[in-house]
Amino acid sequence: MQVDSPNPYAVSSMDTPAAFAAENERMAFIRKTYAHMTGAILALIAIEFVLFAVVPAATMNALVGRMLGGWGWMIVLGIFMGVSWIARSWASSNTSKAMQYAGLGLYVGAQAIILLPMLYICIRVMGEPNLPIMAAAITAICFIGLTAFVFVTGADFASWGKFLALGGLVAMGVIFAGIAFGFSLGLWFSGLMVALSCGYILYDTSNVLHHYNTSQYVAASLALFASVVLLFWYVLQLLMSFSSSD
Repeated sequence: MQVDSPNPYAVSSMDTPAAFAAENERMAFIRKTYAHMTGAILALIAIEFVLFAVVPAATMNALVGRMLGGWGWMIVLGIFMGVSWIARSWASSNTSKAMQYAGLGLYVGAQAIILLPMLYICIRVMGEPNLPIMAAAITAICFIGLTAFVFVTGADFASWGKFLALGGLVAMGVIFAGIAFGFSLGLWFSGLMVALSCGYILYDTSNVLHHYNTSQYVAASLALFASVVLLFWYVLQLLMSFSSSD
């Protein structure tokens, strides 16, 4: 889950903002950004496949039970927020490319862990293995449409940053309150989070066009990856809710 604002984009005065770079450098930056984002998504899928294939069902059941039981989920979310901050800081490093990749890899691993309980419930408990595929397809369509809108219009959504960050903090507060007091957030919350995720995608995509420097393709890909996974998370939640109500 993504609850913090995307990474700052200014790193080194020697770097050229992609918006003002030569056309070949700008296109190379964009290609690298989306290639790294795609690689991160494929790595996430591979990790989940390995976890489901290698970890015995009894062990998986016990692990998910501990993550979701009592205050377990709140602890998991707290750790995830801390790891996310570290990963984003590493990915934004302007001194070490290895550190940038370490940050992206750390974030992919953290997202794999945070997604595991919901995927387990959907696939093993509900017996709905097609729902994640449907959620992925819907997420891809939304992402492509939002990306095309920004690229075609050239719109700059940088001013949305503080509002998205505030929305993320409010959402996290509601999630923690729901865990602490044991109430369901309901379909309305998932719907609002889908809208927030789409806002993040617009924001991140416009930053790729207008604000990131040409050397920041790892940080840019992490921001886009985080927004895509957030959208997938809540689309899948909506589909699971609709499926369980049938």
